[in-house]
Amino acid sequence: MEKAVIQATVRNVTGKKVRALRRQGQLPGVLYGHNFQPTPISMDLHDTTKILSAITSSSIVTVVVDGKENAALVREKQRDFIKGTLKHVDFLVVSLTEKLRATVSLDFVGVSAAVKDFNGILVTNLDSLEVECLPSDLPEKIEVDLSRLASIGDVIHVKDVILSKNIEVLDHPEEVIAVVNLQKEEVEEGTEAAGAAEPEVIEKGKKEEEEE
Repeated sequence: MEKAVIQATVRNVTGKKVRALRRQGQLPGVLYGHNFQPTPISMDLHDTTKILSAITSSSIVTVVVDGKENAALVREKQRDFIKGTLKHVDFLVVSLTEKLRATVSLDFVGVSAAVKDFNGILVTNLDSLEVECLPSDLPEKIEVDLSRLASIGDVIHVKDVILSKNIEVLDHPEEVIAVVNLQKEEVEEGTEAAGAAEPEVIEKGKKEEEEE
């Protein structure tokens, strides 16, 4: 993917005066991190919105402030409740030589035969995984192949996800990511059928006892 670069300037305006910046098409934000002095910044709203809409929460963004590049993760995006436009963005500055922890979204791909051919219901338990790795190894998303779910009851656990050896998954290995269950209607029909057959056996037994 093309490197995501956001141009920014140091912001001296704070408080209620920030509204004036927004009216001028500027987006306020802040850079912070370990061994990094928190720095209020201002960015072009249109350009920044376009860039952020094309990346994930685990994508490394390069925020350029006064010519200096800062590798960062988007930590929080505040939006206007009515307009839906961005109001403020928090960036966590990271060191490219130190491991970090991040939440990476799951991307479900492939088709489950249990769903397609046996009318199963796909149930997903997780939509992201927490990982630890160097920023350069951080994936934008983690693919989960649903084609391995061939039969009703098949399960994909955290331990089944294949990642680079440089990435450590922090979630419990046995935690369920996805499972295929029976359709509710089929379960109910099976129960009703079993219940209907039982009285017939009882009646037959009673008749045999009477004949004896």
